[in-house]
Amino acid sequence: MRRMLMSLGIVVIMGALAASALFVVRSRGEEGREVVILATTTSVQDSGLLDVLLPLFEQRTGYRVKPVAVGTGAALAMAERGEADVVLVHAPEAEREFMARGYGVERLLVMHNDFVVVGPPDDPAGIRGLSSALDALRKIAAAEVTWVSRDDGSGTDQLEKRLWREAGLSPKGAAWYVTSGQGMGATLTLADQKRAYTLSDRGTFLAYRDRVDLDVLVEGDPLLLNLYHVITVNPARFPEGQINAEGGRAFAQFLLSPEVQQVIAEFGREQFGQPLFVPDAGKTEEQLGR
Repeated sequence: MRRMLMSLGIVVIMGALAASALFVVRSRGEEGREVVILATTTSVQDSGLLDVLLPLFEQRTGYRVKPVAVGTGAALAMAERGEADVVLVHAPEAEREFMARGYGVERLLVMHNDFVVVGPPDDPAGIRGLSSALDALRKIAAAEVTWVSRDDGSGTDQLEKRLWREAGLSPKGAAWYVTSGQGMGATLTLADQKRAYTLSDRGTFLAYRDRVDLDVLVEGDPLLLNLYHVITVNPARFPEGQINAEGGRAFAQFLLSPEVQQVIAEFGREQFGQPLFVPDAGKTEEQLGR
């Protein structure tokens, strides 16, 4: 009798778990079918571009977008767990690995801008105007002037780490090498407070330039090209109904449409005197020098 009760209890528990899992899938499929979860970068969020694009997408398609702004590494990790329908990120190597593991359906180039090395106007390391980002990092390290790293696994952080490696340096642990563990806007604010150097995407820097006393000191190095891709998440990797594949695909196509590409081309021009991004629908990485 006791064994029968235990078996019955297990069946009840298993049934409850199955019902719970089914509810999660159904709630996403029925209640959440019109919701598109977008995992993207803090640089896109901080630039203000989403504030323009998301209402336009929602108005035209009827979908409601739930944006989650994190570093690229965290955005791709969300997608690998089935917690996002589409991602907009800027770390090509990590993106290619994501696709190779079968988590993405399409990876499409949307736009680019560039990274810049910014720092205090008096430039204690003497890097202003250098054409090489690697030479700039070497001079900063030699002078032991404070550098603020995001150190958050973001696309910006991944590029910064690569630049230090290519410069032949390992600064982590040095007293002058400070980590923020935060997004781009917060990192710029910290660099301003510490009169430090940092690596920023140009879009976020322009959006913050009136809030921080930092100058663009190094720019134009081909190593600093910043490409943004949209990736639709593969629904086949997850239980049926967990991924809003149609919504994710609709958002990707929206970003690539001629009208939205024109919006991207003009975004920031009126406020900053220059656009924050260059539209790239239909182009390849090779055409942009990658």
